[in-house]
Amino acid sequence: MVLASLLQSCVWLLVLPAHVFTYLGLWDSFYKKVFPYIMAKMAPAYNHKVCKQKQALFSNLRTFAGPSGQLTLLEIGTGTGTNFQFYPPGCRLTCTDPNPNFSKFLLKSLSENQHLKLERSVVASGEDLHQIPDGSMDVVVSTLVLCSVGSVQKVLAEVLRVLRRGGAFYFLEHVAADHSSWTYFWQKVFDPLWKCFGDGCSLSRETQKELEKTNFSELNLKRISVTPHWIPSSPHIIGYAVK
Repeated sequence: MVLASLLQSCVWLLVLPAHVFTYLGLWDSFYKKVFPYIMAKMAPAYNHKVCKQKQALFSNLRTFAGPSGQLTLLEIGTGTGTNFQFYPPGCRLTCTDPNPNFSKFLLKSLSENQHLKLERSVVASGEDLHQIPDGSMDVVVSTLVLCSVGSVQKVLAEVLRVLRRGGAFYFLEHVAADHSSWTYFWQKVFDPLWKCFGDGCSLSRETQKELEKTNFSELNLKRISVTPHWIPSSPHIIGYAVK
């Protein structure tokens, strides 16, 4: 780990100008405008890699529909709306994202997925969903979001609050590799760079542990590799948890 710390310091020096701009209040305003364009370019390639996994993950969404038969779904960190194609027809959708600059891409995705009904779109972080009433959602979805939030614990607490009893939280997140692996070594080395250019995203977050500590009645989770093992963002967890 001494070598990892040394290499991590070198990487940190590379991104030092970005930290200076952040301190001056210039980086966040600039990058939050640019980031949605980056994600709009990258998201289709990622979706192609995990298409089968997402189809399998979301295949049972309808089983969590409420008594009316309609499915109310909240997506945290909707971004460009890359999950819309996997949601069932008639789904009543609520979208949240802390970055309002995603709205242009969100509207484009909605126009391409007219089988969905948008109930509302809210600019909010996953840690504070106060605009969403208690127990109002059948399903909450988070994909590639928990890696970059300020507090996974607070987000999961909000997930539990807005879900009705018997509702489900669906997730697909990249996570820390086994601590004895070379993948984890490189995750720790490149974390400063990844956080800087990935809008706060961490490569080495132990999201699985947070899910296991949260008061869900049922947790269905498995680990998968999306890319070759040597790529730091390869380790993922996928599944759903029932309130």
